[in-house]
Order: sequence, then C-alpha cells, then structure tokens
Amino acid sequence: MPRSNRPRRPVSGKGASARGAGRKGQEVPELDLERARAGIARRESAPDGEWMVRTMTAKNAEKTYICPECSTAVLPGVAHLVVWKDDHLFGAAAGLAERRHWHTNCWMSRSYRHR
Repeated sequence: MPRSNRPRRPVSGKGASARGAGRKGQEVPELDLERARAGIARRESAPDGEWMVRTMTAKNAEKTYICPECSTAVLPGVAHLVVWKDDHLFGAAAGLAERRHWHTNCWMSRSYRHR
C-alpha cells in the first residue's frame, strides 16, 4: 500500500489544542454571540445609492431612536432596521458612523427625495 504524502496531525497535547484551530500559527477568534444574534448586514441597491441594512431584533433594541423618515420614536423593544450608506463619499467608516435606525415599514416604503 502506498504511503500518504499528507502531513500528520499533531498528537493530542502537542501543537494546536482545538480541532482546526491555528493553521500555521494563526489564532481563531472567539465567536461574538451578541453580534451574531443581532443580524448580518445585507447590501441593498436603491436609486439613492448603496446601503447596508441590518435587522435589529426586539430583544436587542434597548434605546430610543428617531426614525429619519417619519420623525417619530423607534422605542425600545421594537424590531427595526439599522441602515448606513455603503458608498459614502468619505469611505465606509464615515458611512457606518452616520448609521440611522429606521422603522421597518418606513425603510420599505421610503421616498427617494433628496434630503
């Protein structure tokens, strides 16, 4: 039977401690469960540009915000959307810094008028 040219796995207690952890000396980052539960941002294209949209669950909504479309409060405990410009003139970090909290219905039915 021919020999395998694949490298051997480290013996338990030597080398990497967790399964699949640290290929070539790299550490595997811990999973941030709160961030995972908050939702993954998705990209949406619209006539007014590219937007990143993240769903905020009712459980994670802890503060009061003002919706930019209807100018009423997004109350704690109400599921809503966090939206920021992906193609911001000053870069992605500036777009993220200017993120806004929208009622889901306001975002879906928003007008594209210039603000």
